[in-house]
Amino acid sequence: MTTVLVVDDEANLVELVESYLAREGYTVLTAADGPTALTLARTRNPDLIVLDVMLPGLDGIEVCRRLRQFSDAYVLMLTARAEEIDTIVGLSVGADDYVTKPFSPRELVARVKALLRRPRLGVGTAEPELPPRRFGDLVLDELRHEVTRRGEVVPLTTREFALLATLAAHPGRVFTRAQLLERVWGNEYYDDHVVDVHVGNLRKKLEDDAAHPRYIETVRGVGYRFGPRGG
Repeated sequence: MTTVLVVDDEANLVELVESYLAREGYTVLTAADGPTALTLARTRNPDLIVLDVMLPGLDGIEVCRRLRQFSDAYVLMLTARAEEIDTIVGLSVGADDYVTKPFSPRELVARVKALLRRPRLGVGTAEPELPPRRFGDLVLDELRHEVTRRGEVVPLTTREFALLATLAAHPGRVFTRAQLLERVWGNEYYDDHVVDVHVGNLRKKLEDDAAHPRYIETVRGVGYRFGPRGG
């Protein structure tokens, strides 16, 4: 049974979200602060975490950052602040989607369903026999869901790995942001900026100089392409 962890210090909101998710057949866990959320994530291994940005103790951004050190659960962040920077920072530490308060519980459930429809990579992938692909000092192994560079494992989130795998499957091909949204996110709740944020994250992790990328090239006015240079 699919397990969802709801983390928010507003008891009424948690109760409302819990009731809607339980009605859909999910097992629901709840936490009112960051440390409790991390403990539950480690011990109960939820499939998805609904995580408020504003939490006592540890805020949601820090919780998400720590969570990504040991979990690939989908993270849906809640924010009461409209500033775009909150969204960008949240996604940059490994969140998969966000909802701005106030929100409709039905919308939240729809977002949860949309995320959970996408299987985790490495489980039932389309071509499990695909051998590791090598691009200079970068090795992408889809069967093991692992990326190494110069022999060292590069820690990537589920979305980052999916984005890199999509681009690397067709070196030199230019993908529009819309095409990458469809292939990696697969639902209507994202805008093009999510792609830009995740490409930026990949560059920070893969490149010696993120300002002059070697692996993922920006094609101005179009999108991105994978084209390792100097490998």
